[in-house]
Amino acid sequence: MRWLIDNFSTVLDYTRTHLYLALVPLAVGLVIALPVGTAIRNIRWLRRITLTLASIAFTIPSLALFVTIPQIFGLKTLDPLNVIIALSVYSTALLVRAVPEALDSVPANVIDASTAIGFTALRRALTVELPLALPVLIANVRVIAVTNISLVSVGSLIGIGGLGVLFKQGYDRDYPDQIVAGIIAIVVLALALDLILYLLGRFLTPWTRTPSASKVPAIVTAEGEPV
Repeated sequence: MRWLIDNFSTVLDYTRTHLYLALVPLAVGLVIALPVGTAIRNIRWLRRITLTLASIAFTIPSLALFVTIPQIFGLKTLDPLNVIIALSVYSTALLVRAVPEALDSVPANVIDASTAIGFTALRRALTVELPLALPVLIANVRVIAVTNISLVSVGSLIGIGGLGVLFKQGYDRDYPDQIVAGIIAIVVLALALDLILYLLGRFLTPWTRTPSASKVPAIVTAEGEPV
């Protein structure tokens, strides 16, 4: 703990890098998985194939990806893009599974009602299904974000910065205090990020906090009458 206090500025610099390497892949995963997951949700055979491929991608060892990605994309070994690309693969693989599962949580009667009043499939997905799927989706995003925080540490084995550097340096120097500092910093970072996403989820889904019997907002017609 003393080492962490004495070297707080250094740890803070590593934390910024660590957060960048964890959040960019999460954002990339969301950009890819939201449209893909929405598109495959009701196509059973395509959903099965996509989820199988996602499961295979997630089983690839992270260190193997970090090592092979430079050869595939022509990057330098110490390029942070190696970690970003690898974690984007993992994030996308997990989110492609999470998005259809979140959409499955939307009540069928709400979907039927929106279809009955003339919503197109795209409008229904954007304005009804995805908003109501947010509680389940954000719960999955929280898990993936914390997973990325953990996986970024592996990047230190190939020389990529982040809090994992504290593990490698502490091990090389046989200095346990530095290793403990790295563990504490990563745990605090993961908990802080999880809390932020939790609060963001509550802010985006105010209807889940209402004491009313109905947990989803009503769909109204153009005349303002509830369906």
